[in-house]
Amino acid sequence: MRIDYKLIGARIQKRRKEKRLTQETLAERICVSVGYVSQIERGLTRANLEMLAKICTELDCELTYLFGGAVTAQSSYLDEALTERFQRLNAEQKKLALRLLEAIPEG
Repeated sequence: MRIDYKLIGARIQKRRKEKRLTQETLAERICVSVGYVSQIERGLTRANLEMLAKICTELDCELTYLFGGAVTAQSSYLDEALTERFQRLNAEQKKLALRLLEAIPEG
């Protein structure tokens, strides 16, 4: 799974500005330093879920606003799992697996 912290930070910054809050004010409200808020907004620091929830509370937004489109699943683990499983099959099972895969429409 990949999380785009720069996108999350940009959304925090956008929402903070919409609420007409300075970094200083936000930092004070969530009990952190201004530098920490700055690093979060630039995507340099990976804030934990509790901190992001505090930020959302102060910015009057949902966590889904921050995370929407910012989290992508990587399919490489599926490729590895399928390859590993396929290698353990005997010849007849491999033929059957191939026929099953060919029956799935591409898309």
